[in-house]
Amino acid sequence: MPPLDYYAVLGVARSASDEEIKKAYRKRVFEYHPDRNPDDKEAEAKIREINAAYEVIGDPENRRSYERLRFGPEDVAEKAPDPAIILEAMEHKLHDEGQKEVFAALMKDVARIKRELALIRERTVEAQGYDSFKEPLVFDRASEIMEELVTPEMEARRKRLLDVALQMMVSQGAIRKGDDRGVADVRNRFETTFHRGWLSGFRNALELFYVRR
Repeated sequence: MPPLDYYAVLGVARSASDEEIKKAYRKRVFEYHPDRNPDDKEAEAKIREINAAYEVIGDPENRRSYERLRFGPEDVAEKAPDPAIILEAMEHKLHDEGQKEVFAALMKDVARIKRELALIRERTVEAQGYDSFKEPLVFDRASEIMEELVTPEMEARRKRLLDVALQMMVSQGAIRKGDDRGVADVRNRFETTFHRGWLSGFRNALELFYVRR
C-alpha cells in the first residue's frame, strides 16, 4: 500500500479550504460511526484513520507541517513498505527541513558567515598547519553556536514538525499505537536527525562562501 494520504482519507483535494476539510470530516465520521456500523472492524479501522487525518490537516499549523513532511509513492515502495523504510524517508524529510532552515537564516547575515569562516580558518591552520574546509571543525563550531542561531520561532516550528511526523508514523504503522516507549525512541531519533540537519545547514552556508587561502 502507498503511504497514507490524509487528504484522500477525508476525500478532499490538497487545495481544499479549512471549512471544506471540516465538512468532509463530519461526513466521513457520520458514514463510519460505530452506531451505524455495529461490530464492523473495517469501520472501526476507518474511523481511526479519519480521526488521525483530521487531527493533522484539520489544524492549519499542523497542516502546513504535514505539507512539508508528506511523501508519496516516489519516496516509499508501493507494496507494504517496511516500517524501517518509512522511518528513513521521514528522517530524510526532517534532516532536509532542519538544513534548509539554518541555511536560510545564515544567508540573511553574510557578515556572520564571514566571521565564522575566519574563526574556523584560524582553528584549521592551528590544527594542521594549512587552510582547508575541514568539515569536523566546521561541525564542531556549528554545535558550539547552534543555540544562538536557532530562534524561538525556529524551535516552535521544529516541535510542530516532530509532533506531526510522529503522528504520521503512527498512522503509517511504523510505530504501534499506544507504544509509548516506541514513540519516545523514534522522537529521540527524529530530534537527533533534525539537529544534524541544522548542523548541515551551517556547513552548507559556510561552504558557499569559503575561499581557500
